[in-house]
Amino acid sequence: MKINISWLAKYSAPVRITGFLVCLAIVWLPVAAPIYLLVRDANLVTILTMGLLAIEFFIFLPYWSTKVHQQPRIYKHVGLEFSKKNGFELLRGLAIGLISIELLFLVQGILGWLEWRQANSGVLRFIIEAIPTAFGTGIAEELFFRGFLYDELERDYKPNIVMQAVAIIFPVSHFIKPIPEIIRTSPQFLGLLLLALICIWAKRSCNGRLGLAIGIHAGLIWGWYVINVGKLITYTGAVPVWVTGVNDNPLAGIIGLTFLVVLALRMRARL
Repeated sequence: MKINISWLAKYSAPVRITGFLVCLAIVWLPVAAPIYLLVRDANLVTILTMGLLAIEFFIFLPYWSTKVHQQPRIYKHVGLEFSKKNGFELLRGLAIGLISIELLFLVQGILGWLEWRQANSGVLRFIIEAIPTAFGTGIAEELFFRGFLYDELERDYKPNIVMQAVAIIFPVSHFIKPIPEIIRTSPQFLGLLLLALICIWAKRSCNGRLGLAIGIHAGLIWGWYVINVGKLITYTGAVPVWVTGVNDNPLAGIIGLTFLVVLALRMRARL
């Protein structure tokens, strides 16, 4: 089924973005709904539905850009280019993300806020298992928020407005949940806001390429996944959870936010 979307070109960025999301929903919902109804495992439901949404997004974006903006090479245009320079920036970002998250846990260990458990033989499985999760999330979220969304807003608004809008939309999109849960996990909002700024400044410092931003994003997820899912640490309870992180999320606590502020200042200084 062909969807005529060329008429959206004459409208403002908020209308275009809404149109894009509606088009995705029209195709995604009929497939996702049966999964939500028939599959009992919540984790599997999330993997399947979000995986399908990501695939649909990757397929639909070139069609959208060609019909609405007459932009045939949209991936390169928004920063997802396949070049040696972007590849090196991705590896650099990956190192920054991994080192940052590991330093965060090491500092907490030195301060006596957590204890390290002896790694078992299964830790290698978690390291490998985390690769598709980290890179899949990093690429999909950076391509959408710092790629597509950033580009649509940049066509209509000044750079500072674009930065502020993209920075706010990122954490808000992750907080679509019940009010009590929003209140309980509120420190995570600041962490996501800082991560958004880090990735925006990483993109701008690389002339619009997304490699560095994807690498940082994926590195943080990779490091956290291995330690958390691999159960390599135990919190001692020496300090409140709002210091170490709500739900054991290091980016939802004072110590994690401090590390993110330092990383954000570093990215800002590259401009």
